[in-house]
Amino acid sequence: MPTIIDEEFGTITLRRSARASHVRIKVAPDGRLRASLPLYAPIFLVKRLLKNSRDELRAMLAEQHSETTFEHGMTIGKSHSLIVRLTTVKAVSATRHGQQIVVSLPAGQLLNDPGSVRVVRDSVIEALRIEAKSYLPKRLAFLANKYNVTYEKVRFSHASGRWGSCSSNGTISLNIALMKLPFELIDYVLIHELSHTVHMNHSDEFWNLVQIGDPQYKIHRRALKNENPSI
Repeated sequence: MPTIIDEEFGTITLRRSARASHVRIKVAPDGRLRASLPLYAPIFLVKRLLKNSRDELRAMLAEQHSETTFEHGMTIGKSHSLIVRLTTVKAVSATRHGQQIVVSLPAGQLLNDPGSVRVVRDSVIEALRIEAKSYLPKRLAFLANKYNVTYEKVRFSHASGRWGSCSSNGTISLNIALMKLPFELIDYVLIHELSHTVHMNHSDEFWNLVQIGDPQYKIHRRALKNENPSI
């Protein structure tokens, strides 16, 4: 099935259909974006829709990933924790203080009410982005140097249904949700994307290169399927 690669949203599957009258993009069951288009529509129409609909697509992905639940004392990323305090204020709030995300919760409101989740999620995204920007570029540069591969630049996202992606110009995009994973799975994703700077496919040569950096990549690949890249 044909695909295109977007720097923010990763691999987007294209489906041509005789029944399609216009280009549409939706979230597939696997959490990734899928575009449907008429049989003879040019692919640039999909790219144009992507360019003009990023806010809407981010909202769609966020809604798709709204199953996240929070609890007092839980660990966020590698170094943050979630602290819930009951207060007399009328509206829920969440602020980051050092390594803590402090949630002020009004009486009668639950932490996992949709309104509370939206507020807490914003602070969680902030915390994970701080961790990701501190750790991932250094680790990516270390692995690239170790295995003698190069990339153009690194960027961060939280809206994608993928852990990472690599564009044809060598830009590696990383989901800040990587900071939720064990370090060995983070390394697997980084090595996977670095390998794409050499092979922009999933050929045998690609997987052989991945195996050089991560001899246990098959185990890590299976383990990653049990994790969710949403926040």
